[in-house]
Amino acid sequence: MSEHKIAMVGTPCEIMAASKLQHYINSPIDVKLGLFCMENFSYKYFENLLKEYDLKMEDIEKFQIEKGFIFLLLKTKETVKIPLSIAKRIIRKNCNICVELTSETSDISIGSIGSQDGWSTVIIRTEKGEEIINGAIEEKFIESKELEEPQFKLLNKIAESKIKKNLENIERREFLARPVLYQRNKSDDSIAKELAEAQFIDLKSNVIDIGACVLCGACEYACQDNLIKIDDTKPITKGECPQNCNTCFTVCPRTFIPEDLRNDNSKAIGDYIKVMTVKSLKHTQGQDGSIVTTILDYLLTNNIVTEALIVDKEDYLAWKPYAKLTGKIDEIIKSGGTKYSVCPVFKPLKDLKEEVN
Repeated sequence: MSEHKIAMVGTPCEIMAASKLQHYINSPIDVKLGLFCMENFSYKYFENLLKEYDLKMEDIEKFQIEKGFIFLLLKTKETVKIPLSIAKRIIRKNCNICVELTSETSDISIGSIGSQDGWSTVIIRTEKGEEIINGAIEEKFIESKELEEPQFKLLNKIAESKIKKNLENIERREFLARPVLYQRNKSDDSIAKELAEAQFIDLKSNVIDIGACVLCGACEYACQDNLIKIDDTKPITKGECPQNCNTCFTVCPRTFIPEDLRNDNSKAIGDYIKVMTVKSLKHTQGQDGSIVTTILDYLLTNNIVTEALIVDKEDYLAWKPYAKLTGKIDEIIKSGGTKYSVCPVFKPLKDLKEEVN
């Protein structure tokens, strides 16, 4: 897959999985665009919640979360408000142990917190990310300005609140012998010893069976023997793992994190080069100012990447997300907007690997 250079868009847990794939095995992912994320919802539970409002997924034109509510813009042009206090019961269990708001291992992090309408907050984290943003500004794909101090403080405050709340959840889970391995501060040597003895059965007992799986599909993609499959709710194995194979356990974002990727919970938004607020000069149809769409457009236009790994909505099942690889900007524009649910984001890479082989 060496001819493929892919820009990936993902939530913090998905970006961590991509970072672990880059760290441990060969990966065609070259650019990581991370999204701000408080939590995601179970698609099935969301459907059930909508029934209480006499609604179906196909009735909804657009979702928006702000000011303590989920706003549902219906195809009838009506708006329905659901308090987040009610919606909390449909949050995926694994989100309650996530301490990342801003996708700290990405090249560029993007979200709405701190920016005015039509603009997005952008955190540049790597030299590659800085080069991309500078190029997009120079070629007039985007414009930028400094994020003002009150808005920067707001971003940090929200990130700190997520860390505090979910560290408390993690502490409770550990007390109940439900391990949260990705928060263990182990040395790389110690991690290597743990990994040497781990297989899918350990992934199942330490992540999947205790509600920590993020359903990203990194394990399915990385499995060298094609033994792992993602069903609607979790990874399952189709056979017995070969001896000494630990790849699935290794790349999972909810198992041990190597030292150079590990979050420092004392830094609310992680390490970064620069934080700014950015506006698209090319696109206006997506969410949060269409900055993700615009950066992908810049990357593809300049042949910096060959494809983008994005999440779109199923045509036949309203708002059901699925991952796809595309090099077409019109498909990226069509896919714009937050889905508020999850899918195996690495599945297209698995399909690509099988095509090459």
